[in-house]
Amino acid sequence: MKNRFSKVLKNMGILCIIGALSLCAYNVFDTFRGYIAQKEILEAYAKKIDKSKEGKIKDYLLNPDMEMPEVQLNGLSCVGTIEIPALDLKLPVTSEWSYDLMKQAPCRYYGSIYQKNMVIAAHNSWFHFGRLSHLKEGQKVIFTDAKEHRFIYRVKVVEALSPDCVEEVTNGKYPLTLFTCTLDAKNRVVVRCA
Repeated sequence: MKNRFSKVLKNMGILCIIGALSLCAYNVFDTFRGYIAQKEILEAYAKKIDKSKEGKIKDYLLNPDMEMPEVQLNGLSCVGTIEIPALDLKLPVTSEWSYDLMKQAPCRYYGSIYQKNMVIAAHNSWFHFGRLSHLKEGQKVIFTDAKEHRFIYRVKVVEALSPDCVEEVTNGKYPLTLFTCTLDAKNRVVVRCA
């Protein structure tokens, strides 16, 4: 009886290990799938952006309330790219936020770069915002819109907030805010840039 019980426990342990390895493998696969998707989006985006020169005064300076220009890529709409040199990241940014879109690329969660209140959300994967918590004050963050206007910021604050602090993330006190969830998904890593 004791020997049989030991075999059952051993088999259950093996099944648990197989399940854990399967879950880990799926997470790695999903991370790489997101990486490939964002690379394809970035390449297509680079081919479609409007590189035409405009007048001496930029449109967004004359009308900061204007809609951000978008580039359509196979049904996906992008408003620009986010570049974080310290993390060796350059990613497309979609015009809208959804969980499905975040599997492919970071998303504009709120606001506009022209109104100085833009919030960008992304998954906590190595190829998206997974290393956001490693940023230090003063490091550079660059947003480039679909008309090739570059907005260069410096990290001012890196903080952790609870998921129910949406108003603190979108309060508009900083011109650019980036956020992702922590590894345990209990909090949000928030990077404020000015």
